[in-house]
Amino acid sequence: MKDTQQQFEQVIAICRDLFAKKLHDYDPAWRILRPTSVTDQLFIKANRIRSIETKGVTLVDEDVRSEFIAIVNYGIIGLIQLELGYAESADIDEQKAIKLYDKYAKTSLELMLAKNHDYDEAWRSMRISSYTDLILMKIYRTKKIEQLAGQTLVSEGVDANYMDMINYAVFALIKIEFGE
Repeated sequence: MKDTQQQFEQVIAICRDLFAKKLHDYDPAWRILRPTSVTDQLFIKANRIRSIETKGVTLVDEDVRSEFIAIVNYGIIGLIQLELGYAESADIDEQKAIKLYDKYAKTSLELMLAKNHDYDEAWRSMRISSYTDLILMKIYRTKKIEQLAGQTLVSEGVDANYMDMINYAVFALIKIEFGE
């Protein structure tokens, strides 16, 4: 499991680097997004991955890897938005945004390590396309929870679904970066 943690941290570092560069270029403009809009953005990214996996061709110069990175970053943005609420403007500085990013990356790592222990790294035997489908399923679940205004009977909340999406995307990126 030590390799898994190191691989997770290396993949998160790639995602964080892009997040930081976009913060520099755009500030945290995403602060205006309501959580439902973050969920829709996650849907767009996951649906594009599935489309590429199904068609085998991409006409836009962004590959599946970049879309999984976007899912990690939008998942973390979603967790930040759930904590802070959305704003009318980019109301936090880059340093606070990075600090919050690191907080939720660490929380996702801790969840992955706990689940990984219980499931004996079963994810390593899965296909990347299965991660895509699981992310899409989590998105549909999240949309239903949002539709119910969080008033579920037995389900975990939106935050748990965002963390699962992050972790599935990290698993895909580990396979892309380090091979099967």
